[in-house]
Amino acid sequence: MASLLDTFTTELRRGTLTLAVLSQLRTPQYGYSLVQRLEDAGVTIEQSTLYPLLRRLEKQELVTSSWDTTESRPRKYYVLSDYGIEVYKQLKDEWKEMTLELKSLLKGDEDLESD
Repeated sequence: MASLLDTFTTELRRGTLTLAVLSQLRTPQYGYSLVQRLEDAGVTIEQSTLYPLLRRLEKQELVTSSWDTTESRPRKYYVLSDYGIEVYKQLKDEWKEMTLELKSLLKGDEDLESD
């Protein structure tokens, strides 16, 4: 049962991680700062998950990246593109709607949680 639960949890997190990452890219962020912001909000993401996700979002033209070489260590910054802003807004609206629907469906399940 644990592996089945792990599978479902992974599937659930996959979509929410994309939304979480997009939500933090309204201002330019580099990888480590993004990990920190997400962790501060209680969202754990491994770098091995984050960087492929950022590359995919860039390929989908939802984010753009640029290098900052003014520091001793160059950093690649990511930020939402105009298209990314629109997609983010739509995803956020979808998330809100789905959350309301699920909240309604799960109402009354509190007695199951006390087991």
